[in-house]
Amino acid sequence: MSIFVNQDSKVIFQGFTGQHATFHAEEAIKTGTNVVGGVTPGKGGTTHLGRPVFDTVAEAVEATGADVSAIFVPPAFAADAIMEAIDAGIKVAVVIADGIPVQDMVRVQRYRAGRDTLVIGPNTPGIITPGQCKVGIMPAHIYKPGRIGVVSRSGTLNYEAVEQMTALGLGQSTSVGIGGDPVNGTDFVTVLKAFEADPDTDAVVMIGEIGGPQEVAAARWAKENMRKPIVGFVAGLSAPPGRRMGHAGAIIAGEEDTAKAKMDLMEQLGLYVARNPAHIGETVMRALREHGLA
Repeated sequence: MSIFVNQDSKVIFQGFTGQHATFHAEEAIKTGTNVVGGVTPGKGGTTHLGRPVFDTVAEAVEATGADVSAIFVPPAFAADAIMEAIDAGIKVAVVIADGIPVQDMVRVQRYRAGRDTLVIGPNTPGIITPGQCKVGIMPAHIYKPGRIGVVSRSGTLNYEAVEQMTALGLGQSTSVGIGGDPVNGTDFVTVLKAFEADPDTDAVVMIGEIGGPQEVAAARWAKENMRKPIVGFVAGLSAPPGRRMGHAGAIIAGEEDTAKAKMDLMEQLGLYVARNPAHIGETVMRALREHGLA
């Protein structure tokens, strides 16, 4: 089992013939991902990487049965690409672009209300179920099949946590990068619900950042609704209040948005908290042992 994507997922790439999409589609194919085609307006009827190219997502879905889309479209056009995927019935849309205007994502959130398309991102490394399906830009070789779920706002800390776990012999069921922008398609709680329901996920690593209430809201939800252990970490311990750090989502609005405040609350709510990113892997091992899972 896994969440959101697996070996049966049929993946298309929007912006398929562009440089970045081409590179990451090739990498996905190498890992065994079922890439069934792609979309580049004006290039319909051609082939690329041995897969068909379509002018629209609707045509791609009709011809291939695609249910997952990797959206490699420049920020200015990304909102339209997401809405096109929603209209075509795509179940999981993974939005890689960084710098999509906030008002565009607000428009997307309104547009998808009442529909069942899961939007992952923007500003995400993507999602991977190791050995089955990779939709994004993460280095697939560091991920190994296993029973630890990962959900992260940070791409690089996602990789760091995974490398630590893999070194300890702990693989991942699915790893989801929800993205660091202030308006996310998917939040922590949505992903935690899926991991709690997945019989092949034993524990979850949740990596947050400064700024916004998402991490604390997720920890409160987990205390009431999750039986599986969660290991939490929040990046940005040294970040000064009121200053944007790195990207639009990472800004401390008040004391409760600091990394320390978030981790203190996570601990009070029963999460296992790694206070140093170098300790995430060993904290996962401790959580597993204390729950009789290792």
